[in-house]
Amino acid sequence: MFCNTKTTVSTIALSLALLVTLLIVTVPCVIAAEDSWMTMEPMPTARSGFGVAVVDGKIYAIGGYNGSYLAVNEMYDPATDTWTTKKSMPTPRHSFGIAVYQNKIYVIGGLIGPSDSETSGYTSVTEVYNPETDTWENKTSMPTARSDLSANVVDGKIFLIGGWRYTSVGTNYYDINVNEIYDPETDTWSTKTSIPEYACDYASAVIENKIYIIGGLKLARMWTYGATLSLDNNQIYDAETDTWSSGKNIPTIITARAAGATTGLLAPKRIYVFGGNVGINVASNLTQVYDPENDTWTTGTSMPTPRWSLGVAVVNDELYAIGGKTEEGDNFSAANEKYTPANYIPEFPSWTILPLLITTTLLILIYKKRLPKKHQNQKKSFILGD
Repeated sequence: MFCNTKTTVSTIALSLALLVTLLIVTVPCVIAAEDSWMTMEPMPTARSGFGVAVVDGKIYAIGGYNGSYLAVNEMYDPATDTWTTKKSMPTPRHSFGIAVYQNKIYVIGGLIGPSDSETSGYTSVTEVYNPETDTWENKTSMPTARSDLSANVVDGKIFLIGGWRYTSVGTNYYDINVNEIYDPETDTWSTKTSIPEYACDYASAVIENKIYIIGGLKLARMWTYGATLSLDNNQIYDAETDTWSSGKNIPTIITARAAGATTGLLAPKRIYVFGGNVGINVASNLTQVYDPENDTWTTGTSMPTPRWSLGVAVVNDELYAIGGKTEEGDNFSAANEKYTPANYIPEFPSWTILPLLITTTLLILIYKKRLPKKHQNQKKSFILGD
C-alpha cells in the first residue's frame, strides 16, 4: 500500500509539473501576440459598405456593394475560422445602420439605388434578422430616409444619428443632423437632441452608455462633388441625459473608416478606429486608439491590408476588420484580419480544467485511503497506552 501511495504521489507531482510547464509556455505565447494582426479566412463575397453584427460569438456580414447592391448574408465563426451563407436580406442595400438587440440584428436605412436620386436612392426601411431561425421580418421604417450612418444600442434603444441624402432642389447633397431612436420593444420611433456638428460616413462606438461619433464628412448642407469637409472631431452623446459634449479630436483625419470598442474584460476599454480614406479614394491602414477615460489617442500596429468602407466586429475583445475597398474603382476586398489589442488578457484556457480536476480527485482519493490507516494506528496506540 505504501509503495502504491508513493507511486501515486509521484504521478501527481509529475502531472502538476507538466501542468505548470504548459501554463508557463503557453500563456506568454498568447500575450506576446498583443497589439498584432492575424490573417483569417477571407469573406466569401468581396464588398464594401456592408454591415457587421455579432450574435452568440458569430459575426454576420450583411448587404454591401461590389458593383451591385447586395443582400448577401454571410456568417463567420471565429472559433472554427469558417464562413457559412445564411438567408439573404429582403432589401439589397449598403451604407446603412446595423445593431443587435436581444440576439436579433436590425438593419436600418441605407442606399438602394444611385445616390443622386432623391426618390429611389435612399431608404428608411427597417428589417430584422433572427439568426436562431434564419428568418427576416419588417418593422416600422425610420422617419428620415438616409445613408452613411451608424446604429448604436444604449439601454435597449437603437440610436441612428446623422447621415446624408440627396435633394433634387439644386441637385445637391446635404447632411442630416437628426437623432432618431428606435424602440424594439414597441416598434416605435422618437427623436432626441440633434448632433451639434453635421456628420456622415463617420466612425462610431459605445462605451458606458455614451455614443462616440468620430470624424466623418461634413457636406456644409449643400454640396456638389469636390467640396467636402473632412472632420477630425469627437462628438460624444450621453443617452441618459440627452446631451452632447466633445472629446479629443482624432489625430489623423480620415473618412469611411470603421470602429469597434473593447469591453474591459479581456482588454482595456478602448475605441479602435481602423483604416479609412485619406484622400480621393486612397486607402489607409492606420490603427488609431482612443481611451475615453483619459481622453487620449495613441496608435496601434497598422492593419496589414489598407482599406476603407470596411466592417469591424468585436468578439471576446478581439477585433475583426473585414472587407472594404483598397483603392478607387472596383477593387473590393474580402480580407478578414484579426487584431489583438495591447494589454490583452487571454481567456482561461479550457484545457487546463481537466488536469486540475484529475489532480484534485487523486489527492482526495489518497487522503481518504490514508485517513482510515492513520485512525487505526491512533486507536491502537490509545489501547496500548503509548
